[in-house]
Amino acid sequence: MTTFDDRQKSFETKFARDQDLQFKVNARKNKLLGLWAAGVMGKSGTDAEGYAKEVVLADFEKPGDDDVIQKLVKDLTAAGKPTEEPAIRKQAERLMADAKTQLMAETK
Repeated sequence: MTTFDDRQKSFETKFARDQDLQFKVNARKNKLLGLWAAGVMGKSGTDAEGYAKEVVLADFEKPGDDDVIQKLVKDLTAAGKPTEEPAIRKQAERLMADAKTQLMAETK
């Protein structure tokens, strides 16, 4: 039974590590998406960083990416830079790959 317990503990540890990594990748993607949107709206420096943090925090409102996408659509439209939801989702997909690459580089 000890071997089984060890395997179970190992799987639980891996699951927790994978979930933590996925959370970090998603948060990084949202930050990058916020920086992208800030650039579209003409923000830079600390204004862009602050906006990116708002985008990351928006992800905690509802499960999934819909809350972030809705925020970006609303904010970009209010800034006179209307952007369709599919375009934002496509950008989010591209930035997801960048986020994974950045986090993997940091953990080496």
